[in-house]
Amino acid sequence: MFRLSIAQRQDWQQQARDFGFHFHTLYGEPYWDESAYYQFSLQQIEQDIEDPTADIHQMCLQIVDEVVNSEALLQKFQIPEAFWQPVADSWQRQDPSLYSRLDFAYDGKSPAKLYENNADTPTSLYESGFWQWLWLQDQVNSGLINRRADQFNSLQEKLINRFAQIAQHYQINQMHFACCQDTSEDRGTVQYLQDCAAEAGLKNDFVFIEDIGLGEDDYFTDLSDGVINTLFKLYPWEFMQREDFAQYIERASVNWIEPLWKSILSNKALMPMLWKRFPKHPNLLPAWFEDELAQADCSQLVKKPIFSREGANVSVIKNGETVLAADGPYGEEGFIYQAWHALPKFGDNHTLIGSWLVDDQPAGISVREDKSAITQDMSRYLPHVIL
Repeated sequence: MFRLSIAQRQDWQQQARDFGFHFHTLYGEPYWDESAYYQFSLQQIEQDIEDPTADIHQMCLQIVDEVVNSEALLQKFQIPEAFWQPVADSWQRQDPSLYSRLDFAYDGKSPAKLYENNADTPTSLYESGFWQWLWLQDQVNSGLINRRADQFNSLQEKLINRFAQIAQHYQINQMHFACCQDTSEDRGTVQYLQDCAAEAGLKNDFVFIEDIGLGEDDYFTDLSDGVINTLFKLYPWEFMQREDFAQYIERASVNWIEPLWKSILSNKALMPMLWKRFPKHPNLLPAWFEDELAQADCSQLVKKPIFSREGANVSVIKNGETVLAADGPYGEEGFIYQAWHALPKFGDNHTLIGSWLVDDQPAGISVREDKSAITQDMSRYLPHVIL
């Protein structure tokens, strides 16, 4: 595993405009960074990332099955009581999921260590499934990268196939897509998914989360008063379950993507549950709930809110003192603690690997790096190759 410098494509900003990649720069700082790339061997990808991804995903599904059958665990996961049965029903029906991403610390030598499971609203999808592949093709054609180079990236193909499967499962030919206003990254992610759905033969409509209304007979509607029957929402379940319209979620009879059972899989409480069920697994880090902290036998811990996203409110504790912390809006729901395992450093960069799944199948990776040891929403995205 190497970090290699490379000349940037001269016209990539114009190309980004042409292809709708409007969030390559965020708040004046580069998000997409093609001044370097990460190189992996095929063995590193297949044995150290792809195989553990498939294995851990199945382990996570076992935890979902355990949690939905336990009121005590549903409380631990901070699922509102009104949703205990709907979440369990969603799981028992096997409501289909679309995609997710496991985040790993991996240095190319030691076993990859799971940080968390982003199973409900993972972003960086467009740049993973399409944009970094376009970069590879351009750099190969320019002669700057070996023609034998490949990329672990079947995301787009698998997403299109999965949309077709979901359409068949629900017997639909149309669906809605939604995200919040005022976030170009979320809108870009959803637009990419709309394009994939269209390739699968689905008609699709877009509505901002803030514009979803409540129609007659308690159906959710778009701005044209069209009934929303199937909805992909890039909006977290933990928010939806606590808002004014939460009482209508079950009776609106929407085919939700992602399904309700993913409110367990995307929850940081998953981490101590994994460690309890699969102790000493080479790809897991020891983790504990707050009331189990006395059992923690390491001097350095990472404190994570149960609902934290993009590194918000994550802190590093060494010998009882906070040595690094990120701001954010989370924490009232409680915390879990995970054994400290540092991200590998390449120069001054702390590097995180995101391993994507579509349905149950590993589908590619993304690479993020930051000067900080905590990966956040502004952390840079770099492409990768297999050689």
